Amino acid sequence: MKLLIAFVRPEVLQEVKLKLYAKEIYSMSVTNILGAGRQKGYTEVYRGIQTEVNLLRKIRIELGIPDDRVEDAIEAITEGAKTGQAGDGVIFVQDTVKALRIRTGEAM
Repeated sequence: MKLLIAFVRPEVLQEVKLKLYAKEIYSMSVTNILGAGRQKGYTEVYRGIQTEVNLLRKIRIELGIPDDRVEDAIEAITEGAKTGQAGDGVIFVQDTVKALRIRTGEAM
């Protein structure tokens, strides 16, 4: 089993979900986050004061996936999130040592 952690733009979340659902991947956790990366942020003026905004809004998607479905999940996230511009996101794949279903105690 693997843990996939993807950081994507907020506006592509719906498309990423649709691509995952199309591949019959339904279980995920989604969190709103702030982050900095290669995108580097932007400068804005608020009430006459120039401010540099370098922590941008992102979405963190976490998926616990069986080993044989990892490539499907990566493909779905990539297809749904890719705009071709800096800041499209990143996917991390980690080994999961153990996963248990709380209700039944069964190992996954």
